Formats: sequence, C-alpha cells, structure tokens
Amino acid sequence: MQRKVTKITPVCYNNLMVGEVKRKEIVVMKPYIHKVQYYETDKMGITHHSNYIRWMEEARVDFMEQIGWGYDKMEECGILSPVIGVECEYKKTTRFNDRIRIELEVSGYNGVRLSFRYEMRDIYTENVVAVGESRHCFLSEEGTPMALRKQFPELDHVLKIGLKNDGEPDGEERMPKEAE
Repeated sequence: MQRKVTKITPVCYNNLMVGEVKRKEIVVMKPYIHKVQYYETDKMGITHHSNYIRWMEEARVDFMEQIGWGYDKMEECGILSPVIGVECEYKKTTRFNDRIRIELEVSGYNGVRLSFRYEMRDIYTENVVAVGESRHCFLSEEGTPMALRKQFPELDHVLKIGLKNDGEPDGEERMPKEAE
C-alpha cells in the first residue's frame, strides 16, 4: 500500500493560505509502526479493542504530517477535521510488545469529506490484525462546512493525488455513496 504523494509546503498567515505545489518533489509514504504498550492490554493479556481506533488516529496524524499538512498546520490555517464515523474489524489479537504496521490510504474524497482505509499487520508474522475506516469532514473555526477545493486548493490537490492508486490525479472525486 505504499504510495507516492506530491509534497506541499503550506504556510498560513492570518488564516490565508500561501504556498504552491512542488510537482517535482515526490514523497514515498511510510507506514506507521505502533508498539503495543502494557497499559493497552487487558486482564487476559490482549490489546483492548478501543486502542485500535487510537492507533488509526496516530497513523492518520502521521500521514497528514508526511504530506505536509499536519493537524497543527491545518489548525493554524483555520481548518478543523472532526471524525464523523469510524469502523474497525478485528481479525487477530495483539499483545504487549507486538509491533503493528498501520498502512492507510485515502479511500474517498470529494472536497468536503474525506475517508481513510486502514490495514493493521503484525510486522513479524504479516498477519492482518485489524482493518478499519474513518470518515471526516472539513470545518471552519466557526463550525461551518469548508470546501477545500475553493479555500485550500493545495491541500485539495494532494488529497486527490492520494485517492488515485498510481499517484496521478484524474480529476475524479470519489466518495462512498453513503458519505455523499
């Protein structure tokens, strides 16, 4: 699931976006690795199910930083991105000290809403331990919906690139039907 994404260097001044797409700079997305902590396990010695959702968030924050749009930068620009839905399907148990590789991909994006798909694997056995999806929207600081394609075209562009498997934008904007 490694993908190439055009890196953007965003700069915000008074909530106005300044910056340009660096078309020659390509970043290979690195998977996020999580080491299962003792406090994440229950009395049976297995990871409590609620932690997988947290790991998805850790991987999503890491992804946004890798594409040049960390949450701190988005908030400086006045962009909020709350979770509007999350799902996780558990396949195998994990335990203290396991190392979990979390790969994610943009599975849907229409300029206002964004979906990520996650695959979590034990790095030693390559067993899939969980799969999930999270859905998000973009809001202004006032809580009103924000269309990135109009207000932040640089971020819109890089998310569209992430949506397409070969790393080339095709102009299509896809979202699962239930999210439209």
